[in-house]
Amino acid sequence: MKSLTQALALLLTTTTLVLALPAPELVARTAPNIPTASTAKSLLTGLTVKAQGSSDGYSRDLFPHWITQSGTCNTREVVLKRDGTSVVQDSACAATSGNWYSPYDGATWTAASDVDIDHVVPLSNAWKSGASAWTTAQRQAYANDLTNPQLLAVTDNVNQAKGDKGPEDWKPPLTSYYCTYARMWVKVKSVYKLTITSAEKTALTSMLNTC
Repeated sequence: MKSLTQALALLLTTTTLVLALPAPELVARTAPNIPTASTAKSLLTGLTVKAQGSSDGYSRDLFPHWITQSGTCNTREVVLKRDGTSVVQDSACAATSGNWYSPYDGATWTAASDVDIDHVVPLSNAWKSGASAWTTAQRQAYANDLTNPQLLAVTDNVNQAKGDKGPEDWKPPLTSYYCTYARMWVKVKSVYKLTITSAEKTALTSMLNTC
């Protein structure tokens, strides 16, 4: 009887300890090819400072996006899988369950419908800073870039609030993400040889100084 009582006590203690453990915290997955702060600062100095061009002629349709990447998976579904944890996809590659942490605002989500895939440097911004002269194939590559830090799973209404604004007009709600955001932005602009405005450069410099 004594051994049974001791065993039950041990079981209860173990159960209590397990229940007391904190749930694993979701953290942001790292986008690919983000430069260090020092490299980003160097890249920033190499960008051409120029007033934004006209938005005349711009249309999202000129940047074919969410193309098929492999099998039946399109770009959005690939990023959802990459940026989420425990993501389950159906036979059509749509995410049916999973967990996503939005690095812009720190929110967590369990439904893919609550998550947008943000173009870090928005398509409209790219158009006004050089992409208007690109071919459709070049714009398609830009809109579906999985190699550089251009695509990120974030809270849908935060992405909508950002719209096509540059860092001079919009920054992530989490100031702790300023450094990473600026590093990503500069990398994308550098890779695609897009111009920046003077206000944009000032904002990026300030954000990089938080690193």
